[in-house]
Amino acid sequence: MLPAHTLHADHARLFERNRFVYPVLSRRSGGISVGVNLNPDKVCNFDCIYCQVDRRSQSETRFVETDALLDELRYMLELVTSGAIYDTPKFHDLPPHLRRLNDIAFSGDGEPTTYKNFDELIERCAEVKRDIEARLTNENRQNSSFVIRHSSFKMVLITNASMFHRPHVQRGLAILDRNNGEIWAKLEAGTDAYYHLIERTPIPFRQILDNITAAARVRPLVIQSLFMRVAGEPPAATELEAFCDRLNEITTAGGKLKLVQIYTVARRPAESFVAPLTDAEVDDIVALVHERTGLRAIGYYGTSAY
Repeated sequence: MLPAHTLHADHARLFERNRFVYPVLSRRSGGISVGVNLNPDKVCNFDCIYCQVDRRSQSETRFVETDALLDELRYMLELVTSGAIYDTPKFHDLPPHLRRLNDIAFSGDGEPTTYKNFDELIERCAEVKRDIEARLTNENRQNSSFVIRHSSFKMVLITNASMFHRPHVQRGLAILDRNNGEIWAKLEAGTDAYYHLIERTPIPFRQILDNITAAARVRPLVIQSLFMRVAGEPPAATELEAFCDRLNEITTAGGKLKLVQIYTVARRPAESFVAPLTDAEVDDIVALVHERTGLRAIGYYGTSAY
């Protein structure tokens, strides 16, 4: 059986001949996540120092082709829900407890909400999801052996929250809400200085905080927070305390946060001065978040595949 770190580290955006849709074993989902790449041109409004995407080389695929993306999505969901994916070399040795479809994840090689037709694309993908779920539900009802196949799965948006104030993005978030959606919003700093060090973007930190707060007033969000060593140094204690203060500000303002994911580098980033935290350091941040905010927090460790 392949070691877990090898599986978790394999997040290639290509499966067979697909250009937009790719399956991965997600350490944070605990199962198969079907990724949808809305940024094949590798353009992003953040330039995070820990990102593994090499933006110095140009991608062969520059634009999203909607019909092709939807065909790939339907094919991939059929492949996973039928179990045929476990006959492929990449997933053949996947342990039984991880052989489940957890979600369709909108992520990829940039910020997905920068896609100009974000709301329309989310709706089209939701239609495919509903079709697959209806078929699985019908098959479950007809299955005389009482072996029930998982017929409901999430739609997950993995985002830096920079575009939540845009009307077409808000429409897309509402579509997610109606289709078992979950929003994972990036928040990885407590201070403006550390935010700009890590994310390297001209977008103000305050805009991110306000966007997260506004979105969390409408539906509970998951906060995703990657912490790392920068030039050999972990985040300062004062920075982590400020991070907790920002979480408290969001909840005090009426934002609902159902989980804080604390994780570290698991795939080699483009910048050589970035390295993962130890397992114990991740655990310490999880404990600090819970102690200072009362929020549920889970840690995800770096791997030896780094």
